[in-house]
Amino acid sequence: MVHNAAAGCITLLTDFGLTDPYVGVMKGVIATIAPGRTLIDLSHMVPPQDIATGAWLLHISHAYFPEGTVHLCVVDPGVGSARLPIAIRTPRAAFVAPDNGLLSYVLASEPVLEAVALTNPAYQLPQQSTTFHGRDIFAPAAAYLATGVPLARLGQHLDPAQLERIPLYEPEPLTTGGLRAHVLHIDHFGNIITDIGPDQAIELLTKAAPPTVTINAVQITRRYRYYAEAPDDETPFLVADSSGHLAIAVRNGNAATLLGAKRGTPLDVIYGTSDVTS
Repeated sequence: MVHNAAAGCITLLTDFGLTDPYVGVMKGVIATIAPGRTLIDLSHMVPPQDIATGAWLLHISHAYFPEGTVHLCVVDPGVGSARLPIAIRTPRAAFVAPDNGLLSYVLASEPVLEAVALTNPAYQLPQQSTTFHGRDIFAPAAAYLATGVPLARLGQHLDPAQLERIPLYEPEPLTTGGLRAHVLHIDHFGNIITDIGPDQAIELLTKAAPPTVTINAVQITRRYRYYAEAPDDETPFLVADSSGHLAIAVRNGNAATLLGAKRGTPLDVIYGTSDVTS
């Protein structure tokens, strides 16, 4: 079990983009407080203010880093308001973020050993802007944690059960049989990632009888093991995303645009009833 976050690795996830110097400035703050730490960019292209997308990207990424990693996450439309800046510790890592739901998947899947509000000015920049807490509060907190400062020193204890969460989609059984699922995420390529997780996805993709997936009145029965196995004919098909979730893709095309899908779009899955191969 990791009792502090001193592995020397800090990841950064933001909606800041790369045009402005905001990301670089946060790295400068970290380098000043914790020189020599490894800084890894998860993404700075989260759509502006899109907490749900940021939460998903963090969810599918954080397990691939060493124990003790500090994950610095700033998608913060409420910056300067009453929303709390927080840090939490799990058995594997520490997370620094606004308390706005950005850590929802982490809170749903990881035991939280400790949570604090970042209220101790000793671990913040002395002069603070109401519009750039990433620089003034979050980056210093992440840097100090990476040097081994105990999380409890950063501020006031919080009950993890009281932290903000966004609704997380889950498949629901249909009264007529099958599942009502939802779009969780649209990736850079336009692939549609659904809330059908790895176990169900494997079952749907390997059964002899293919399921019928209906999204925005389009029925999909084709399924493939990887993108290049599908014909290059703009026909949507089912595949397992790298997260293991069931996805809908178009080879060399954009499935989300073709099907008019966005986060939350429902899709119905009807199980196959014959031995017709896909």
